[in-house]
Amino acid sequence: MTDPQINFAETLAKWQAEREAANKAARGELLPLLRALGITEVVAEYEGYGDSGNIEDVTVQPAGVELSDELNTKVEDFAWSVAYHQHPGFENNEGGYGTLTWDVIADSIALDHADRYVECSHSFDEGL
Repeated sequence: MTDPQINFAETLAKWQAEREAANKAARGELLPLLRALGITEVVAEYEGYGDSGNIEDVTVQPAGVELSDELNTKVEDFAWSVAYHQHPGFENNEGGYGTLTWDVIADSIALDHADRYVECSHSFDEGL
């Protein structure tokens, strides 16, 4: 039974607005830190399934630039948040995976995402 007092469209819109604001704030914090290190690109690979998931790997260009543990965690959190905002629930069941590529110079993000699913074909024949 659903609660007639809950407006789901309004609740979803509020959640989306909150996520966008949080992502914008995190992006604004990270961008100058990454640029100060001379980083031109961030690539984060993520994977989710079975009701959980995480960032599998973060790499930066130019190669050889190291992120501190704290900055790496912030980048991972940001990448996960962007992916989740675009594909909420992708970590459920068979899950999904993808790659976030952030061009730090242009401040442009590309998200290459795939969802997994189970396909079933069923037939029933009786009295043949």
